[in-house]
Amino acid sequence: MIDSKHLDYFKEVVGEENIRADKAHLIAYCYDATKERFEPDAVIFPRDEQDVSKILKYCNEHKIVIVPRGAGSGFTGGALPSNGGIILSLERHMNKLLEIDMENMVGVVQPGLINMEFQKAVEEVGLFYPPDPASEQYSTLGGNVSENAGGMRAAKYGITKDYVVALRAVLPSGEIITAGKKTIKDVAGYNTAGILIASEGTLAVITEITLKLIPKPKYKQTYMGVFPDVNKAMNAVFKSLANGANPVAMEFLDTLVIKALKKKFPQVALPENAGGILVGDVDGSSQAEIDSQLETLKESFANFGSTDFVIAKDEEESAKLWFARRNASPATAIYGTKKLNEDISVPRAKLPEALDGIYKIGEKYGFNVPCFGHAGDGNIHVNVMVKDKTNEKEMKDGHKAIEEIFQFVVDLEGTLSGEHGIGLSKAPFMSIAFNEAELNLFRSIKKAFDPNNILNPFKMGL
Repeated sequence: MIDSKHLDYFKEVVGEENIRADKAHLIAYCYDATKERFEPDAVIFPRDEQDVSKILKYCNEHKIVIVPRGAGSGFTGGALPSNGGIILSLERHMNKLLEIDMENMVGVVQPGLINMEFQKAVEEVGLFYPPDPASEQYSTLGGNVSENAGGMRAAKYGITKDYVVALRAVLPSGEIITAGKKTIKDVAGYNTAGILIASEGTLAVITEITLKLIPKPKYKQTYMGVFPDVNKAMNAVFKSLANGANPVAMEFLDTLVIKALKKKFPQVALPENAGGILVGDVDGSSQAEIDSQLETLKESFANFGSTDFVIAKDEEESAKLWFARRNASPATAIYGTKKLNEDISVPRAKLPEALDGIYKIGEKYGFNVPCFGHAGDGNIHVNVMVKDKTNEKEMKDGHKAIEEIFQFVVDLEGTLSGEHGIGLSKAPFMSIAFNEAELNLFRSIKKAFDPNNILNPFKMGL
């Protein structure tokens, strides 16, 4: 429990209405999408950067653990107070769109602004912010930066790191820093912004973000490629891209997911002969550009055995094609009572080999492993389905399967996470992906920023 004298100080800083230590708030801020629960000692809602600075300075002096938090939508426990301490919640007050700079094509935001709210605001003036995590309706931009969030449009447009121009942040000491500038080029000094991106709140508290914007595409169209098996679909992915296709998104569903969708959502007409599906969008500045992209995809898919290529004629048809992909995750529940969901990523050319190996590991332990995800950028959502989560042996085997999948993926020159981050849940596996010299470098960076280890400690295995 945190001493009452500390709470009194925080009340002086932020006002009594912006600090909570009642049971209701402690429960509300004790979990995220992992469903793991760790109660904090208090929840503080800073009003501005100066509040954050004063709070961190005091916590550093008194060795009080502090955990930054956005919307709590993370899948790896990155914003959980696993060692107690204070939740620093940025979504209540620090959630404003500060500027849309049309001349320099950047947006300046506070970390608590919701991703989708920002997307809508910039599109109203003809600009575009591409990063679109599945949680875009409720996840905050500060959380997106802290996790380096991806999304379905990453195949063409990249992920959050590709749009961060500059950051303002508060160090655990309370000092305020600026990382990056509005300029297109900036090679002065270390890339501090790059270090803070994906740091999961372990190095500093981000208080302002400057994001690159691009012109909003004028045209967009949805396509679906149908294949007799997922291996043919995966080969079509990297070959079509090598042939010049540049889709906004190229998402895939494997055979198990397609079967689950047919059972869970019988009202949706999926092709009977579908063993693998690729669905996505193309966009551009003219309909001619769209038509050219679609023709390239159609020809490339046909070369790898596609049995059908469907093009949506309007928004209604587009929504129908996307329905299956957007509902892939809930559909997989037919295979078990517990889903061990991981988001590994591999080089695109190794997608066929990756899926073959993942299925073999599932067979070894007797699990269905339905897979779907972002084929266009090599990011696979692997779902080890445990039939009975109350069965200790099944759960133990499930975690063994996940560990083997991680090792297999790293051996393919892949990585532990494409978008969810490491947090608590993947921390035990960091030694699979990084050698001791690399891990020691990470620890040295953590110590340089946070020598007293007060800021979101022990996440990412650090």
